[in-house]
Amino acid sequence: MDVINVLLIEDDPMVREVNRQFIEQIKGFSLIGYAGNGIEGIEKIKQLNPELVFMDIFMPEQDGIITLGKIREEHIPVDVIAVTAANDMSTVQRILHLGVYDYIMKPFTFERIEQTLKNYQAYRKKISGMQDLTQHDVDHLMQKRNPEQIVVPPITETIIIDELPKGFNRATLDKVLAYIQESNEAVSAEEVSMYIGTARVTARRYLDFLEKQNLLKVDIQYGNVGRPIHRYYI
Repeated sequence: MDVINVLLIEDDPMVREVNRQFIEQIKGFSLIGYAGNGIEGIEKIKQLNPELVFMDIFMPEQDGIITLGKIREEHIPVDVIAVTAANDMSTVQRILHLGVYDYIMKPFTFERIEQTLKNYQAYRKKISGMQDLTQHDVDHLMQKRNPEQIVVPPITETIIIDELPKGFNRATLDKVLAYIQESNEAVSAEEVSMYIGTARVTARRYLDFLEKQNLLKVDIQYGNVGRPIHRYYI
């Protein structure tokens, strides 16, 4: 897939530099420009045609809410990730209603940025070449955009695990199981991590645990070079 071009709209030079460093560490993304406020941001979007915009909410001259509203009013085909200190419910709801791909609160970590960019990468790959969609296609795309909304179907029967190891989360465990069933094929830890929004090592811990509980089986595939790939299936 082609490199995904990113534009930063952020008035704080320090935050802008942190964003730049984080984005440039992730393969498949290219930072193509900056803007210090919403007015300049709209101009840069039209000029540079990025696929993705990282945008703050609290900015001088034209804030992120007005800017995002103008992007939608003018039907500019760009996805937006809000990276902002805004944490009140009213602002969050207004931003979500205007259709952002993700909402990341400051202060943030590299891991959080990496997760959302890899999720976005997988989403872009999925929609590439799609034209006429079925309901199944739309449902799958919505889950790609919003992993938290995954509804866990029964596997073959009700699964009851009374106690989880320290550091495990039952909701995350359920998402892992749901994704594997939906895939209808063996999946790797990296694929699971991209889908549910965790680090690969975290996904691998959950997969190994489920295998030890005899809920999953693992197929170890050896290539010509590199480490063997563990693929898990029900």
